[in-house]
Amino acid sequence: MLSTIALLLFPTGMALAASSDVLTMKISNKLVLAITAAFFIIALAVQLPLQLLGMHVMCALAVLCGGFALFALGWIGGGDAKLAAATALWLGFALIVPYLVYSALFGGVLTLMILGLRRLPLMPIFTRYAWLERLRDPKSGVPYGVALALAGLMTYANSAIFALLAA
Repeated sequence: MLSTIALLLFPTGMALAASSDVLTMKISNKLVLAITAAFFIIALAVQLPLQLLGMHVMCALAVLCGGFALFALGWIGGGDAKLAAATALWLGFALIVPYLVYSALFGGVLTLMILGLRRLPLMPIFTRYAWLERLRDPKSGVPYGVALALAGLMTYANSAIFALLAA
């Protein structure tokens, strides 16, 4: 029972991050910290080897640095950079390349979908949804947290943490 709950923590965090980004164009620092803290609690519970734990932390720090560089250039939001780093913590170096490739692919598709949405007239029934109006605003960004969360979910089942929890 406890391992099932632990297995679901990461997917739940990803779902919350994606939905928050769509609805508010923000990813809460508290949510990112909760995803990060959950990793350390579970890593200790499943006795993730210390070397592997260190490598996961190094991977997350590398992604955080890269994410903040992209944030400084105005290419992604700060919440996206932090979410990517928290996700990298769960996945480690072994899965970072597939995660980043999936993120780019899903992000491209998401961007094209939103650009298409912005070209279509909005039916009056949908104008009452502020989040949908925000997505349609050409001055608004793209909720890239959706792509990051989907990519994280795609790679999670191959992670060391998942393997230890599922065993």
